[in-house]
Amino acid sequence: MPTDQALKLAVEADLDLVEIAPQGRPPVCKLMDYGKFKYENAQKARESRRNQTNVIIKEMKLRPKIDKHDYETKKGHVVRFLGAGDKVKITIMFRGREQHRPELGFRLLQKLAEDVQELGFVESSPKQDGRNMTMVLGPHKKKADAKIDADAARASKEQARADRKAEEDAEREAAHAAGPVAQKKERRRSENLDPEIEA
Repeated sequence: MPTDQALKLAVEADLDLVEIAPQGRPPVCKLMDYGKFKYENAQKARESRRNQTNVIIKEMKLRPKIDKHDYETKKGHVVRFLGAGDKVKITIMFRGREQHRPELGFRLLQKLAEDVQELGFVESSPKQDGRNMTMVLGPHKKKADAKIDADAARASKEQARADRKAEEDAEREAAHAAGPVAQKKERRRSENLDPEIEA
């Protein structure tokens, strides 16, 4: 159909004439509400970005002769990162004579992998890279699932806090309604100073 005729149809229907396939012979056009079309496309793009997960690699550096307490602290960080759904790159740094004993670093990496196996798995096995030995741990739980679990835990904590505050407010209201004498008795009861209550 000629362009002017198509434009006339669009005006009559109170819609826009949108060219969909300009490279076609003849070009393909469609009658639509272009503002609504743009809005729906933006919503779809926003939704797809929200569902997209960004993989973040956290890094933890260790020494082959690390102290037990320091190891537990670093392991705690690795557990936290894996629990949040992030990958963790573990780097063992060798200095001086330690470079001739790579088996120390290898054993340490194996021990760490065994300690966190319920949260993550070895994605990249230990590799010597100059003075360093690296290993990558991947989480069992996806980032989105970890975020949902964290949000649920946060919501339950907030609900418990709100319930506790509501109870305290109700107790305060009841004590206030009872009058000043009842408030003194209530205060003594809470402090265990009233001899009648103890007996």
